[in-house]
Amino acid sequence: MSARSRVRRVPRWAWITAAVTVAAIIAVSVWTFGYAIPTQSASARTVVRTATAALRTMEQTVTATGTAAPAVQDAVDFAVPGTVVSVDVKAGDTVKKGQALAKVDTLQLHAAVLQAQATLAQARVSLASAQGADDGTGAAAARLAAASAAVDVDAQAVAQAKTAMSQATLIAPDAGLVTAVTIAVGDRVSGSGSPGAGGSGSGSSGPAAGGSATAASTGVASGAVTIVGTTAWTVDAAVGETAVSHVSVGEQVELGTADGRALFGVVSSVGLVPSTTTGSAQYPVTITVTGTGAGLFDGVSVTAAIVYQRRTDVLAVPSAAVTTTAGRSTVAVVGTGGAQTVTAVTVGEVAGGYTEITGGVKEGAAVIVASFAPGAGRTGTTTGRGGASRFPGGFTGGGFGGGGFTGGGFGGGGFTGGGFGGQTRQGTPGGGQ
Repeated sequence: MSARSRVRRVPRWAWITAAVTVAAIIAVSVWTFGYAIPTQSASARTVVRTATAALRTMEQTVTATGTAAPAVQDAVDFAVPGTVVSVDVKAGDTVKKGQALAKVDTLQLHAAVLQAQATLAQARVSLASAQGADDGTGAAAARLAAASAAVDVDAQAVAQAKTAMSQATLIAPDAGLVTAVTIAVGDRVSGSGSPGAGGSGSGSSGPAAGGSATAASTGVASGAVTIVGTTAWTVDAAVGETAVSHVSVGEQVELGTADGRALFGVVSSVGLVPSTTTGSAQYPVTITVTGTGAGLFDGVSVTAAIVYQRRTDVLAVPSAAVTTTAGRSTVAVVGTGGAQTVTAVTVGEVAGGYTEITGGVKEGAAVIVASFAPGAGRTGTTTGRGGASRFPGGFTGGGFGGGGFTGGGFGGGGFTGGGFGGQTRQGTPGGGQ
């Protein structure tokens, strides 16, 4: 059976039903895209965001980036020679200031104290003899002075021997975490550290130039015991030569980490000699973190805003509200009833997204920061052969032209008026005007 025969066998009611369905779909589409959406968009009101001119604290800052480091980084060594007889801590222990860390034998140290005391006793006998033999002559006076000086020297030797005796015990100079222990019982130490009071050995803070693998990983010098503090922190930052003149010891600093943690600090030192390793002169600035610095870790990157000027009760508005053209600054003030008035203002400093207003508006004035229409750009007017049509601009130039479906599909007839072709001419599928 031919295709024409099959078409002729389709009942007339089926053709009518199909035509009515298509017409209904087209009518709904025309109403939706040609009337409903444009009407809603046209009725959308302009949205205005305002801010209030208010008194604020204005800050001028120098920004820098730096790296956090523990303020306490001690590499502690024995100040006296001897053989290690006990080690009282291990890596990972937390120690308090003044806590014993290790000890060396005291045999030779005790002998040195006894010898110094004996020498002092002999010197005192000699002094007493010189005093008894003083006959007023110059020679007697010289012998007396020499004997007195010998007593002083020997007394000092006794004090030093006792100090060395006390330094047989290695004492923690600061509280912190033990990150490395490089000695063991039986080791012979040379006592390379400098003697100090209180029985502590030598201690150093700051980056290391070498040391054991464990100590090197913590960034501090190698010692018998390495202690890193966990409650006091510093930030080593660098400031360019054009901004370093604003930075002084004692200035407050606002600090921030990548995870959003906010901290505060104080400038504790400003370097006098710049570094040029980055290609430009950068001056080292050390910042002491106030408080415990909870959440900081060694090597964490930190941003720093060094506050070199702070003024309170400054009238300011968001900088986005200020328009400056040819040196003239204005703001749009919203009055009662929503009336907008463009007002000339005198501006001052700009900081932190706000602009100082020194004249033109008063505290409490509402100024426009942004203005926009949510429906803008969604509708448009297109024209076709049959007349005007209000379809979304996205259809411009095709699909639903101003003349309906002119040029294909559903011809130019059948639908009167400007909606579908603008003509009352009967059309046939596929062969429209």
